[in-house]
Amino acid sequence: MKRTLTPYLFVSPAMLLLVAFGIFPILVAAVISTTNMNISGFIRPQNIKFIGLENYVRLFNDPKFWQALWNTGGFAVLGVPAIVVLSLAVALLLNRSGNGFFQTLRSFYFIPAITAIVAVSLIWGYLYNTQFGFFNYVLSLVGIPEVQWLSDPILSKFSVGLVAVWRGMGLNTIIFLAALQGVPKEYLEAASIDGAGEWRKTFMITLPLLRFAIFFVSVTTTISWLQFFDEPFVLTDGGPLGATTSMSIFLYKEGFRLNQFGYASAGSLVLFAIIAVITVIQLRLRRADDEY
Repeated sequence: MKRTLTPYLFVSPAMLLLVAFGIFPILVAAVISTTNMNISGFIRPQNIKFIGLENYVRLFNDPKFWQALWNTGGFAVLGVPAIVVLSLAVALLLNRSGNGFFQTLRSFYFIPAITAIVAVSLIWGYLYNTQFGFFNYVLSLVGIPEVQWLSDPILSKFSVGLVAVWRGMGLNTIIFLAALQGVPKEYLEAASIDGAGEWRKTFMITLPLLRFAIFFVSVTTTISWLQFFDEPFVLTDGGPLGATTSMSIFLYKEGFRLNQFGYASAGSLVLFAIIAVITVIQLRLRRADDEY
């Protein structure tokens, strides 16, 4: 009996934290989403009324919700492959040598991941500045007029996405570097003896052995982009004209600026469901790949 309970005792602290900060808030949000709760509900609980699925009906009829959803999907479709491919490419290049210069580069690529998002966005905001920004200054040297990096509805998406891709590469590059350390050198040496070149060894040996690392980075990066918030919030606050408003920013504005907690809770559950479905699909694809 004691031996049976021992594993559960070891995992119980983590499970308690998961329940307290993961499952319980979801259940609370599910309850609040069926009410008309706003900021007055904290002072006068009697003002809170059960309204059923009205918040969900209103949500799916809200053009701002659909705009935020499409924006989030667009960011994820472009951002996830970009981060995975670029991080993997940088990791492969950094892994080719272990001298001091490459060790310094590893730290250099990791710095954006540990730098405060406010500081990062502030610097990029100056770079994107229409009148005094560095990017427009460089373009002016070759006769190109000022570019509205953060004011144009279309261009602002790419400007904000570029910052997020740059910032997200650091951690994923380190993950790929760690995975590359686990590739058996015997396989690469045997391939070299057989006459395989660097490209062939990379595509036929290294990348297949990195399938789990690629899968892990793809899943975590997808979840991160579906919760995209920091960069558009600090750089554009979701503008211009809602062009960079992600689902997270939409929920933040509805819940904390407009005090519509019930409505925002309904939106958060919809976002949670979307993330859960996409993650399950990725896990099924991974399982099917393993069976194959």
